[in-house]
Amino acid sequence: MSAISPYLTFRGNCEEAFNFYKAAFGGEFFNISRFSDSPPEFQGPPSDGQKIMHVALPIGNNTMLLGSDVPEHMGPVNQGNNVSIAVHPGSEEEADRLFNSLSAGGQVTMPMSKTFWNAYFGMFTDKFGIHWMVNYDYAHPM
Repeated sequence: MSAISPYLTFRGNCEEAFNFYKAAFGGEFFNISRFSDSPPEFQGPPSDGQKIMHVALPIGNNTMLLGSDVPEHMGPVNQGNNVSIAVHPGSEEEADRLFNSLSAGGQVTMPMSKTFWNAYFGMFTDKFGIHWMVNYDYAHPM
């Protein structure tokens, strides 16, 4: 069965925000990676290198608060488009089923595909304007 996590995006202050959330919720980051950690063909300008590509903070038994910075070249971050729902299915098949069902009538941002971070991932905005991410993690299925 799928797990769901809130995914927050920031314009360069993700690390500051997540340190704030970490102080409030306690615990340690499950994962934190920077854009400079990605393969060269996926890196943007050097000024983005130390920005957060992905961070995960456990905030309960089965809940992760997830986030990233959005580099300038990827478009604006505004209130209303800075929160997505991340779904963590238990298999590629479930990922495809959820992606196809939930994206019907919406706008696909990134089709489901295997990624350099060892996941099967896709993004879309549903027909109601809600932003979704579907991520089946090969190394750490939820």
